Amino acid sequence: MSAILEVREVTKTFGGVVANRGISLSVGRGEIVGLIGPNGSGKTTLFNSIVGQHPIDEGSIRFEGREISHLRVGEIARLGLVRTYQQTRVYTRMSCMRNMLISMPHREERLRDLFARFPREAYEEAEMLLDFVGLYPKRNLPAGELSFGQQKLLEFAMALMNRPKMLLLDEPTAGINPTLINGLVDRLLRVNEDLGLTLLVIEHNMRVIMNLARYIYCLAHGELLAEGTPDEIRDDQRVIDAYLGAH
Repeated sequence: MSAILEVREVTKTFGGVVANRGISLSVGRGEIVGLIGPNGSGKTTLFNSIVGQHPIDEGSIRFEGREISHLRVGEIARLGLVRTYQQTRVYTRMSCMRNMLISMPHREERLRDLFARFPREAYEEAEMLLDFVGLYPKRNLPAGELSFGQQKLLEFAMALMNRPKMLLLDEPTAGINPTLINGLVDRLLRVNEDLGLTLLVIEHNMRVIMNLARYIYCLAHGELLAEGTPDEIRDDQRVIDAYLGAH
């Protein structure tokens, strides 16, 4: 399967601290790939580099064969590469529906006009996605009235509103009630299988990532430690030692 995302020998430093050193990974189109590692291993820094939140020092990042390491966040998002965050970034005073509508492409322009009119099709798509994540009954509530787990589901739906080709999910199950986790995982599998959406997922819940991802990369101390199938990663002594050494 052809790669939709290729990261090659990427290095990122902050002052004298090396956050990522020579990291390479590849994500095939339509795949679900996991990115794991102890806290401070450089996972989120790598995500930030991929989506253009800060420039890399060395290496190459290609999306659909195009070099994107010099592009800005908005430019990369318009190419179809979108991410979510550990801490949700919803607009708490706006309704869930309004959050969805301003998440459409070119949302920067929409934000400047809080009374912008949206086509009926946009409302229909937003309602469909809110229903997909189980939030349709709460569509008119301020997002701030949702639980943290529900806000994560809303952020997931907002990301889908961009019609991405690939989603980078940063700890999607962190802080979510266990009863919601299975539902979220099921929805991730469904958008992958039904829509062909490619997923790269940072996740600390090993049960979740082992059941979700088909291939996993493990970082430690800013470097690539191991890669392989879930079974290979589960049995890799280097991965076991890295996690045991982090506690």
